Amino acid sequence: MSLIQTFSQQCLYSSYPTPGPYVPVKLRVSCCSPAYPAERSEMRLGLPSKGRMAADTLDLLKACQLSVRQVNPRQYVAEIPELPNLEVWFQRPKDVVKKLVSGDLDLGIVGLDTVSEYGQADLFKGITFDPGGVTRGATPIPEAYLETYDVYYKGNEDLIIVHNALEYGECRLSLAIPKYGIFESINSMRELAQMPQWTASKPLRVATGFTYLAPKFLKESGLKHAMFSTADGALEAAPAMGIADAIVDLVSSGTTLRENNLKEIEGGVLLESQAVLVASRRSLTQQTGVLDTVHEILERLEAHLRAVGQYLVTANMRGSSAEEVAERILSQESLSGLQGPTVSPVFCKRDGQAAVDYYGIDICVPKKSLYKSIQQLRAIGGSGVLTCPLTYIFDEETPRWRELLLKLGL
Repeated sequence: MSLIQTFSQQCLYSSYPTPGPYVPVKLRVSCCSPAYPAERSEMRLGLPSKGRMAADTLDLLKACQLSVRQVNPRQYVAEIPELPNLEVWFQRPKDVVKKLVSGDLDLGIVGLDTVSEYGQADLFKGITFDPGGVTRGATPIPEAYLETYDVYYKGNEDLIIVHNALEYGECRLSLAIPKYGIFESINSMRELAQMPQWTASKPLRVATGFTYLAPKFLKESGLKHAMFSTADGALEAAPAMGIADAIVDLVSSGTTLRENNLKEIEGGVLLESQAVLVASRRSLTQQTGVLDTVHEILERLEAHLRAVGQYLVTANMRGSSAEEVAERILSQESLSGLQGPTVSPVFCKRDGQAAVDYYGIDICVPKKSLYKSIQQLRAIGGSGVLTCPLTYIFDEETPRWRELLLKLGL
């Protein structure tokens, strides 16, 4: 930590003298940014080290032919043989994000909630605004010290979401309150914010592990008086124990909330989350090879995820021409495929010469409508129907690659 950064923390966190005016101190934004380490020859990918997210991440990479090889399960570093210049580092999800910000990692796969919470500067974490002034906890902070706050309040611009929908780890970050007592008739954030119980001397007590997102959300929702306590795990018990009035936590099915007599309310979802691929803008633009590696990873991810739940259906069909067969197929709504059916002649030998009685067709069909599609295909003359699950569907160009280049101005 730099000398100026240390001084900045002391200015913000120490108790200020009661008498006399405050002396304005100008803080440069660059001083609060983490020092970026010297350029490395190898690239680094951070992955979750434990839990369901870790297992699902490894399964996804394996399905994309990017199997992670770990010599010893107790080691925190591994490799992907298909990407020889890439190191894999197993970390806690929040540490993956923090090390992306600091420059110790180049890429990471974590939940969007983790990126949103920890992709901020720790220096200003927990600072909130209320009508009485700017505070960190109960300590007033002079406006002069907050020149750099808004930069981090809006998020760290060095982090780029490369792929925003890896299709696992789905959950939502949500505020929940008890179903009983003073909250029994409260069903929206608007009603919660307008409750007369919440005052400067008796604020709404919120238990959460999201000490950046939760205060920011409640401020934007118009709840002027709130106090936050940090906690990890078993938050659902906090209201019943009298430790908190509400919680802000990750919710999947909502079963645990219901079993603990808690409810979500209208407007109380902070964000919808799932696993994402995130990268450092600085690494993408300044470190040799990172952008090319991200391109390959994106190609593999996009091709696999697009193919999930898709089946290739092959059949033979009598017809007078390929065009006539195609018209019959396209008359059925569920047989259009990705861009349309592939129709090709099936040659047989008749009187010593090649002749065409049948046409072979190939179409791509979603699994959920597979049986319906086969029924329609047989109804218009299809026979010998074969189905096969698809592993990859490669586009002419990966859409998210174009989006990434636009974000980077390339």
